This record gives sequence, C-alpha cells and structure tokens, in this order.
Amino acid sequence: METALEEVPEFKALADTLERSFTINGKATSTLRNYLRCLAHLALHYQCSPDLLVEEQIDDYLYHCQNLHKTPSESFFKHTIYGLRAVYKVLGMDKKRIRLPQIKRQKDLPVVLNKREVRELLDAPKYLKHRLVLAMLYGCGLRSYELCNLLRSDIDFDRRTVLVKKQKGKVDRYVPLSPHLARGPRSYFRTENPVKHVFNSQVTKDGALGPLTTAGIQWAIKECRSKVKTKKKFTAHTLRHSYATHLLEDGMNIMCLKELLGHAHIETTIVYLQVSNSGSSVKFSPLDTLFAK
Repeated sequence: METALEEVPEFKALADTLERSFTINGKATSTLRNYLRCLAHLALHYQCSPDLLVEEQIDDYLYHCQNLHKTPSESFFKHTIYGLRAVYKVLGMDKKRIRLPQIKRQKDLPVVLNKREVRELLDAPKYLKHRLVLAMLYGCGLRSYELCNLLRSDIDFDRRTVLVKKQKGKVDRYVPLSPHLARGPRSYFRTENPVKHVFNSQVTKDGALGPLTTAGIQWAIKECRSKVKTKKKFTAHTLRHSYATHLLEDGMNIMCLKELLGHAHIETTIVYLQVSNSGSSVKFSPLDTLFAK
C-alpha cells in the first residue's frame, strides 16, 4: 500500500477520504486496511486512483484478477469489490456502485475444535504469555483485534468480568472471566507488569513497546498447530467459534450467547445452532437405533 501512496498521488487523497469516513462512522480500522490494501493493487495496475477509473477499466481489472495464472485469493477479490463499494458510497457515485458484481454470502460452517483439542492447544505454548493469549481467545470468545486492544483496566478480578470495548456491532459488552483463567493474568501482571495493554508486542527498532498485534497471535497459533492431535485446519478465530459452540452444548441459550459474542444480529449467532450438538437439536444417525433391542 505504501508504494501506491507514493506512486499514485490521487490515491493518497482517496485513502484519506476513506479513513475520515470510517472514523466518523465508527467502522473497524482492520476493515479499512483490508479495503485499502486491495485498492492499492488496483491503483498500481493502472497508475491511477480507483475513483478516477471508468467502468470498463474496473471490469477489465476484475476479469484480469479472476483469470490470472496465479489467481488472487477469494478474500482479495471480495475485498476489492467491497472497497470499491465503500469508495463509491463515500463519493456519491451510486451508479458505479450498483454496477459492481454481487458477492455471494459464504455459507461454509465454521471449523470447531472439540474440548480435547482445545486443552491440547492451551497446553502447547512454552511461555505463559502465549498460553494466556490462547486461553483468553477461547475463554472469553474474543476476536483477535479485541484481544490486542484489551487494557489492564478492562479486567475486573473482583467481579470476574472482562470489558470488551465496542468495535464490530458498535456496543460494549462484558464477558465472564473464569476463575481458571483469572489466575494466569494475575501471575502475568506480577512478573511482566504491563503498563497499559494486557499484552505487549516485542520492542521495535526505535525502542517503542506497542500492544500485541494480530500477526503476533497468528504466530502463536502457527507455533502450536503441530502439537495438537487433529487434522482440522484452525486459526485464532477458530477458538471463538469453539467458545460459542461449546457454550451452546453446555446449555446456554442463544440470546445470551448473542450478547456474549457481541453480535448485532441474531442471524449471525444462529449459525452455531447448526454446528452444536445439544438440547432439542441433538443429531444422531439412524444406525444408533437400527440395531437397538
């Protein structure tokens, strides 16, 4: 993205406009980064800011993306479309926005680790910090960026709660802090004594100490994958999926789960009813009863 900002002057103005709009409307900075990263490729392809391109150029680029020998990921193509929609919406270019292709909503069910696999994953890290990172992702159902933004003041050991500041869904929420999990942060705070954020990243070249990054979380997951006896392909977000599914299977109702996950719409939460095996939705095979006496 830095190359596009340097080589295409108009793209810098567009990026600033998008950033201002996202800030005013309280939209996630991670979403903005994804959009700008993909739009930067488009700007470099034509050496022109995307908002100045005609419809035929946009169509040619999207066709080019879909037919490269080294095809970009589905996520790249999707974020290019969403990024263009955001640009056209902010600039009032509704005609161009309507002409963009529709992105079909993914219906893939989430990957969920069973409890044995979660225990093995939480036992895998060598250092306390990394064990706590994974434990809080699972034990509090946090998104990666929510954990990165978590402050020491957000953890209340007496009330056994964690305050998750509004990001997606635009509402703050409290999630329970399990007594099993609370012991770890207490010990970590005593030894590491972080000043502001719960978890810090490594010291940078200029000596600064910033908050944990999503890349740091991804590294921790990558280091531990081989120590879990499973063929499942999982990411940091898989721990949030597992948190939701296990709570349903342990008897939590769907509305309570919606609040804990911070979902704005119940439709987003309902997907976990398809994954869980609990209550009236317990699934079984006819073979289970075929040979019953």
